[in-house]
Amino acid sequence: MNTGERDTIAEATAEPAVENSSTNRKQPFPRGFLDTISTGWAERPETLPSPRAQAPYAAARRAAVSAAFPGKRLVLPAGSLKQRSNDTDYVFRAHSAFAHLTGWASDAEPDSVLVFDPTDAGHDVTLYFRERADRTTTEFYADATIGEFWIGPRPALAGVAADLGLATAHLDLFTAGDDDLTLGESDELDRFVSELRLVKDEFEIAEMRHAVDVTAKGFEDIIRALPDATAHARGERVVEGVFHRRAREEGNGEGYDTIAASGPHACYLHWTRNDGTVVPGDLILVDAGVEADSLYTADITRTLPVSGTFTEVQRRVYETVREAADAAFAAARVGVRFRDVHGAAMEVIAARTAEWGLLPVTAEEALDADAGGQHRRYMVHGTSHHLGIDVHDCAQARREMYYDGILEPGMVFTIEPGLYFQIDDLTVPAELRGIGVRIEDDILMTADGPVNLSAGIPRTADEVEAWIARVQQG
Repeated sequence: MNTGERDTIAEATAEPAVENSSTNRKQPFPRGFLDTISTGWAERPETLPSPRAQAPYAAARRAAVSAAFPGKRLVLPAGSLKQRSNDTDYVFRAHSAFAHLTGWASDAEPDSVLVFDPTDAGHDVTLYFRERADRTTTEFYADATIGEFWIGPRPALAGVAADLGLATAHLDLFTAGDDDLTLGESDELDRFVSELRLVKDEFEIAEMRHAVDVTAKGFEDIIRALPDATAHARGERVVEGVFHRRAREEGNGEGYDTIAASGPHACYLHWTRNDGTVVPGDLILVDAGVEADSLYTADITRTLPVSGTFTEVQRRVYETVREAADAAFAAARVGVRFRDVHGAAMEVIAARTAEWGLLPVTAEEALDADAGGQHRRYMVHGTSHHLGIDVHDCAQARREMYYDGILEPGMVFTIEPGLYFQIDDLTVPAELRGIGVRIEDDILMTADGPVNLSAGIPRTADEVEAWIARVQQG
């Protein structure tokens, strides 16, 4: 039976044999059911919860938004269910800005709307959502999209108000206005709520640490499963599957589609088909992150030798990538431009690819901002992006606040250089073709310098080899 079925199963009409439906899956309810379904239910006492830990932080974020838009009515929808196929929907995830400003995370309700109504003192903020249906209504048992018999109890207005520390009202009372600034339609509002996330508060940082810790467990699960992966025709799916289990057991799921790219697939930056073999002697690049129930996500990449040890060539490429990552980490300091972190990594990539004879120019010429870039053939992506409630967080921020922005305490971002030698790239010797390596860590900027939140996940070639041996023997 499909939990995403969109239409009502039947209408509670006086004629139970009448089927008000256009699909042959719907069956009419008999009279006995209709006469008794609304009776015989125990009372549901409503015990109001204490505010969740995120509530005061979300309130402070809303205050910042209110101050930035005096006299403006702001509308921030959570979003709606999205159809996967026929009568099946994708799992709902609220819009990141909505979750950030309400504190409502994996338990948020589809179609909810956060509204800032202007007042002389600022704004009255109300969360509108569809409260659970009374058991005397047909919705209770007949609506497969929102009915309690189908998806479980929905929250009550009073409970959510106490939980989030936020005024609530039924969705039926919400009306849109002609002058509203609406999330997704107002560039000004989109930009502000995105830039608001550039600096994380204490709650967000704690959630990022938690997401990284669970992700570390997921990587150990992958290492244990490597023998099974090598024995399977689609071993990349084995890797993806064991990480998914950890993400669902201890979090909301993955923060993005897992990349489990073995052998030459590691040279495809966003390989998510994950249908290839995992061959002893090859490397497997795994880019994965657990999304916590709060919706904050880790974003970690490790490149593992499937057999447990690197070849000499694999080690040389791997340690070069690590050298670039370490250079980027050393460059990250309060007051430094964000894009200079990338520049530090590129200096290493250019130097080593020139040293190996892969460039038609010197490293210095390759690094020329206008005429250079030859080394980027082997690393076309950037070194860093902001991270948080989105894997690519703060994406609507202005360039001067993002790439050209200045690093501040509380920022969380990735450092993820790589080298990718495509299987058919004739500019590199045969021994390099098909090798792809990326090392990615999650970095918290503090007043005392950068902190690698994922430093506990082995990084050096020697550490990775010892890690694989320990986990597989243990």
